[in-house]
Amino acid sequence: MLLEKIKKFWKAGLVETIKDTFMPFGSKKEKKKILTLFVMAGTAILVMTGCCNELQEVQENREIVVDNEVRLPNEDDFDDAVSIAAIYRDIYDEAVETNTLSSLETLRRIVARLGENGYVAVDSENQVDMAGAEQVIEFCKAVDEKKSAMLTIIVIKDFGFRKFDLKTEDGNVNIVRGYYQYDQDGCFQNRSTVSYPADIWQYTEEGYLLFEGSYFSDENYVLTLSDTPEHTALRVLPLDEKCRELNRKYILPVGYEQNNIFLTDWNEEDIGELDFYDIFDNFYPILHGQSVPYVADESLAVGAVYQIPEEIFENVIMTYFNVNKEALRRETTYNPEKAAYEYRPRGFYEVEYPDIPYPEVVSYTENQDGTITLIVNAVYPNGNTSMAYSHKTVIRPLEEDCFQYVSNQMMNLIDEHDIWWHSNRLTKEEWIEIYGGTE
Repeated sequence: MLLEKIKKFWKAGLVETIKDTFMPFGSKKEKKKILTLFVMAGTAILVMTGCCNELQEVQENREIVVDNEVRLPNEDDFDDAVSIAAIYRDIYDEAVETNTLSSLETLRRIVARLGENGYVAVDSENQVDMAGAEQVIEFCKAVDEKKSAMLTIIVIKDFGFRKFDLKTEDGNVNIVRGYYQYDQDGCFQNRSTVSYPADIWQYTEEGYLLFEGSYFSDENYVLTLSDTPEHTALRVLPLDEKCRELNRKYILPVGYEQNNIFLTDWNEEDIGELDFYDIFDNFYPILHGQSVPYVADESLAVGAVYQIPEEIFENVIMTYFNVNKEALRRETTYNPEKAAYEYRPRGFYEVEYPDIPYPEVVSYTENQDGTITLIVNAVYPNGNTSMAYSHKTVIRPLEEDCFQYVSNQMMNLIDEHDIWWHSNRLTKEEWIEIYGGTE
């Protein structure tokens, strides 16, 4: 029913009407979530109704907007990109054959090769130390001193790379960003090229270069009625490789999506507001190597309810958290007659904003009791910050490469609005109000 209503509005072209109707009410968090859900639903409808084919690839000869003038991409830019790709083509071909294109080792080799040839290079996920970082620092100094300077940064991304050509004059920075990629036939193509002035430009204390600008896009304007913003966050300063290893093992696999493990204070003596249902959702696939089988109903009007056998639910939780059964059952809905936990999967009304921060371990301490204390920054490119907040998380390594989470403490968090993109699960009362007790 809800999708049909949105579809009618969409087909009638009443996007502005919907914004005027819904957006004046509620908090900033609610407004942004409503608009996000609407855009997500509208995009899905366009795909399902054949208005677009998955993610439309931008053709090589697509027109771009540069300095408010429409012109074709510069052929010299494409030739330059071809030359850059040729520098590491042997590494690329080898990785394609061995299916290791996204591996850290491949990324390191590509970034290192580009650095050896004088380029500034880094991977798109900031998991490899940047090559040529000193060039970025010098360019940032030129911006601060309002001198003229130019810089090219290559950001490796799977089958291709983004090429940022930066130019600064009088303290202003203009960006020309090209995205180049190999297609399925191995042909090198320009997928898109855009240009925009940097509305936000900063080199942060955490060693990140952040910049943001907007450009016009026909496709995105249909959905959002505004120019398309582009946020970029590139780690310039190197990071201790041990920090990266700890992050990949303990923090990144969980992250900040649909769980509050790293978003609230808790410890083994006081579990606080930990949501064990979200913990189950996150760790069941890790433990069992398959998706959670207890899924939401296909109909948005129906709320699914499951009874998960206690041995299954408790095994997932207690593998990664040192919590006793009594405490676990007290904090959840446990049915002793069925020896099962009542479980309601997240539904449409509990979705989260899709663009969220990612965690980065910046320091660690190995404690005498065998635990490890991690200091983690939440890097939020779309929020133009390399530390939206930070948290102190303690891990207990166990035998056979197993581990448990011991505690989490929020740091540098001004208020709950800093994590506005997170949605708690519906309470039982809210769930009944929406679904009417249907199962």
